[in-house]
Amino acid sequence: MATFQQLTTKALPTWCPGCGDFGILASLKLALVEKKSDPEQTLIISGIGCSSKLPHWIDTYGFHGIHGRALPIATGAHLSNTDLTIIVISGDGDGYGIGMGHFIHACRRNLDIVYIVHNNQIYGLTKGQASPTTEKGEKTKTTPEGSIESPIDPLTLAISAGATFVARAFSDDQKHLRDLIIAAMDHPGFALIDVLQPCVTFNHHNTREWFKQRLYKLEDTEHDPTDKTRAFTKALEWGDKVPVGLFYKETGKPRYSDDVPQITKTALVKQPIQPNITPLMEGLV
Repeated sequence: MATFQQLTTKALPTWCPGCGDFGILASLKLALVEKKSDPEQTLIISGIGCSSKLPHWIDTYGFHGIHGRALPIATGAHLSNTDLTIIVISGDGDGYGIGMGHFIHACRRNLDIVYIVHNNQIYGLTKGQASPTTEKGEKTKTTPEGSIESPIDPLTLAISAGATFVARAFSDDQKHLRDLIIAAMDHPGFALIDVLQPCVTFNHHNTREWFKQRLYKLEDTEHDPTDKTRAFTKALEWGDKVPVGLFYKETGKPRYSDDVPQITKTALVKQPIQPNITPLMEGLV
């Protein structure tokens, strides 16, 4: 296990002052400390974007992948070593744009992975273009007259695709996000946490104040996260009120790795390598 300070790297984040990424990084560190996670058994994988620099600034194992491909990398790492705690970091552009296909398949496979998506509803790293979650009518660098596209809803997509843990958080509420990350790490299966956050530089509509006027916690209501239909309906709620918290949780569904016989007993990386390949080669003749 490591302390919060031990998880903190000597290099400092280069995000814009006020960016929600800082809150997400702090929440993740707090969750790992609370879980007494071993940094050497923790792998954080990311794609491309402001959010995806996060593995550089937390002292665990990390893999900085290419645009939209964090989940395939995580799939390979997980199936190679099922003993690892694998957390994937992405953004709304990286994960819900070019990475959308991988997102849907990871949900339906129920991979034992925690997927944290920094959702600021804009492409921040490339200077303010519309992303898949940008609200219709929003003016951006690529939509100067206002976006004509309806935004996708990652929560309903995840629920319908087969994800077994679907949640949403707000980057400024670090305790709430920490608790959701811990619950996601404890969950046996694919866990999505869509984290709403302000982009103080390029998104001047969905600001910190905008969120604080609208957000409410599902835990403060009578919401039942085991009710899939109710979860789907709640996930569609966006406007004057925006819910955060655990929308849906399904237990008992087999994880993808449970049905791979080669790794059900021992992680692949811990299995002995057969030094004599002659029997294998003869079997191929």
